[in-house]
Amino acid sequence: MNTEQTLRTFTDFYRERGHHLITGSSLLPPDSDPVLFTTSGMHPLTPYLLGRPHPHGRRLLNVQRCLRTTDLDEIGDLTHLTVFEMLGSWSLGDYGHSQSLRWGYELLRDGFGIPHDRLHVTVFGGDDQVGPDTESLCTWRELGVPVEPTGEDNWWSNGPVGPCGPDSEIFVWTGDIPPQGTPTTDPRWVEIWNHVHLRYQRHEDGSLEPLRQPGIDTGMGLERLLTVLQGHNSVYETDLFEPWTRLLPPLWGLDEPSMRLVHDHLRSSIVVLGDGVRPSNTGRGYVLRRLLRRLLTTLRRDGSPRTLSDLPQELIEHTLDHFHQPSGTGPIRDELLEEERRFTKLLERGRRVLSRSEFQRPLTDEDFGYLHDTHGLPRDLVAGLLTTR
Repeated sequence: MNTEQTLRTFTDFYRERGHHLITGSSLLPPDSDPVLFTTSGMHPLTPYLLGRPHPHGRRLLNVQRCLRTTDLDEIGDLTHLTVFEMLGSWSLGDYGHSQSLRWGYELLRDGFGIPHDRLHVTVFGGDDQVGPDTESLCTWRELGVPVEPTGEDNWWSNGPVGPCGPDSEIFVWTGDIPPQGTPTTDPRWVEIWNHVHLRYQRHEDGSLEPLRQPGIDTGMGLERLLTVLQGHNSVYETDLFEPWTRLLPPLWGLDEPSMRLVHDHLRSSIVVLGDGVRPSNTGRGYVLRRLLRRLLTTLRRDGSPRTLSDLPQELIEHTLDHFHQPSGTGPIRDELLEEERRFTKLLERGRRVLSRSEFQRPLTDEDFGYLHDTHGLPRDLVAGLLTTR
């Protein structure tokens, strides 16, 4: 299944079962939300999961683009992405957890064609506050899917306080031999879907209060699902990244982890620009600027004379089309080139400052603070300049 077929299979399945496909999948949360970017599929729905009526009813689904900076140091491996998409389905006090699990199993087996014997699940086994999730355990046993009880790994929460509850994590076997072991004993079991039964509200003192409206929140990463369905080991090998892996490597001679970082950061920057954010020194704009400067620093490692002006227009078009962003390629390209010009000037200033005699030694934290506050040189940029002088 390619990306388009996978998305259509997911949305058609839930729409046939009475779910309304909600829109508004921008990375930017409402102005009243203090976070910079949407970080999960359920993030925009938190008020409705707590009981507020949703204008489109009690059964919802969405394809939500998300951005997380917590894993920036992991970017360059085979799986982590800065901008990614979550496939989500929700029951706002409508059907129960068992029904959600049965539909999930049906979609994986019949919709996506994943063989029954390549599935395994984990469920909440209980702790000193809440007993084991016997409803999920019985449901999976009725379906004939192997199930493994665990502890806190199958308890979902959105922080120290707020809605929470037991979850069922669904794994797919990705090994070349028949399945063996369990998700907690063999890494070839890869989690692709999480079904959360939101049953409680946790208070600041740690106590749990049953929610007046229990709900269901499921989340499945599109890119990881594509990796499994298409039989790859890396998200960058899926058709979603095909234009990137075809067009960029011939332009810059980077090692694979560095090239994956460039793919991720450049694609993510295009998406953020497409949602109306512009580079700046604060807030969302600073996140964008940091992504762009990390990728520009990486591109300069091979000494290539190429710049972002050599970036094929097809990559911008492909990204904007996939995320249904109306921004034209021209304005996005202009922003990328302007930020590259600013970065080049910053590099020149940084080299001049670091050439001073007082910096011809190992730098201290105080030095890094001075360079940032006085000359606008971020620590990671200074560190990159030091490795090349």
